[in-house]
Amino acid sequence: MRPWERWAFNALALLVSATGLLYLWMQYGMTTSDPFAVVNHPLQPLVLHLHVMAAPWLILLFGILISAHVSKKIGERPPSNRRTGLVSIATFVAMTFSGYGLQVFTDPAWARAMLLLHLASGGTFVLAYLIHLYIGLRAARGCYGENNGTRRAA
Repeated sequence: MRPWERWAFNALALLVSATGLLYLWMQYGMTTSDPFAVVNHPLQPLVLHLHVMAAPWLILLFGILISAHVSKKIGERPPSNRRTGLVSIATFVAMTFSGYGLQVFTDPAWARAMLLLHLASGGTFVLAYLIHLYIGLRAARGCYGENNGTRRAA
């Protein structure tokens, strides 16, 4: 995996996660005193636009990541950091599907299902990916013996 791929994916994952959390807070955690307001915060449309515009780039880089990183690691023996990687992949797929579903489903029940799936998969992706990065960083620094997940004696 090239450094620019890692940097770009991490930067976009941070941007999409941050704008998603910020939008969630603005939409459901804030209230406005104006009964005729369409949004709860003046920056709410901008945050949503940033989230929706950055997400396709994140999906593109995820495809590059599959080719550059996942395909090389999937058959590695012993498996290093595979569980969090697989959880990240599965939740990324669910997050992508539900994100597009939010934009196209008009039936209230389907829209609600897509929202709940998007929130659950997005939150799980963020947690799993952060753990995946942490374990990978610890392994790269030599905190684990022979990259097999066992702790090396100090």
